[in-house]
Amino acid sequence: SAPKDAVAFHVQGTPGVKLYVVHETQSVKLPSSVCRWPLAAGAEVLLAMDALSKDVGDEKVRISYFGEAGGVPVGRAMLYLTCVDVSLDTDASRSGAVSRTLLDKATWTWGPDGHGAILLVNCDRDDPKAETPDNRDTAVRSYADLKDMSQMVLRTRGPHTIFAGHRLLLHVDFSDADKVGVFYGGNSVALEEYKHVLGGSKLAYTVKPSRHQEESIFYVEGLAFPDIGFSGLVAFHVTLLESPEKGLLETPIFTDTVVFRVAPWIMTPNTAAPLEVFVCSVDNNEDFVASVGALAEKAKCPLTVCPLPENREDRWIQDEVEFGYVQAPHKTFPVVFDSPRDRGLKDFPVKSILGPDFGYVARQAPEGTSSLDSFGNLEVSPPVTVRGKEYPLGRILIGSSFPR
Repeated sequence: SAPKDAVAFHVQGTPGVKLYVVHETQSVKLPSSVCRWPLAAGAEVLLAMDALSKDVGDEKVRISYFGEAGGVPVGRAMLYLTCVDVSLDTDASRSGAVSRTLLDKATWTWGPDGHGAILLVNCDRDDPKAETPDNRDTAVRSYADLKDMSQMVLRTRGPHTIFAGHRLLLHVDFSDADKVGVFYGGNSVALEEYKHVLGGSKLAYTVKPSRHQEESIFYVEGLAFPDIGFSGLVAFHVTLLESPEKGLLETPIFTDTVVFRVAPWIMTPNTAAPLEVFVCSVDNNEDFVASVGALAEKAKCPLTVCPLPENREDRWIQDEVEFGYVQAPHKTFPVVFDSPRDRGLKDFPVKSILGPDFGYVARQAPEGTSSLDSFGNLEVSPPVTVRGKEYPLGRILIGSSFPR
């Protein structure tokens, strides 16, 4: 906006604007009575606002341009400013609740001093009438289902006309879309109002902020555990887009990004205190079942007996299932891991163990199974330190067909 013959400028703002001038380092002699800056290639004016605007364009900055002669400006430019607040927040501090933070929301670090939000694979079945685990549908079936999910809060503050004239887009990367599901209920608390808005084939969702509500709460569930082809990291973005005239591309003005990590399945060692005992009842093992029952009673531990019609003469329950859990600051629940051996007990984990706050995960061997795929061949050590490195959750041990 500077006229061709301008050599200096003066900048002035209304009280709500802080102004900073960045200029080249060489000293330039200016009349002390006039606060003018040389109009050089390296000169920048930085603007900051601390308070939200009440109206569109309610703060202003005026730039006056001066020629060699000084005196009267040879040109002027006016900048109209509107300050809005757009923020996407998660439980990045791992306190169990979403809060605004100075932490870098777009990065994720491990450990007790780390930061970044955590997501659970929603692999339990809170509605007993449902046919599949909760991570295999696109519906919210109960309030218990919502509690397994992590919250993501979009905050929008400022003059409502700005949000009416611009588009606010919540979006997920294509590579992450099959790993997560996002639900949104608007202002309602009714379950039937919750809609599946992101995940799968849905890569973007246009948010329409309410004039009366500054926060929009989204619920996020994990669909897949970290695996050989998935690090567990998932990013979400909110972008404020300027909507130009029809037929022209929208221009992104601002983007805020948050990162979740899907919590891994954690295996429990035999040294942990038992919570429940499972045993198979088959022909001629009544004494064994009774002995296990007596031990369970002594340990004040519930006993689940898998009867003959369910186990189909397959007594090797340790080979069929392995127990573990998933954990986030807001929720923890056990998860049964179903082995690929699939003999008589193959339906027992999904039919009798999967349920409210008890998750289920299975893996199939790509090229058929061998006896080594039985989970009697899978254990985890107690917490251990090896060559100076700590393994606070132990180390998973798996057998091999030959030493290596």
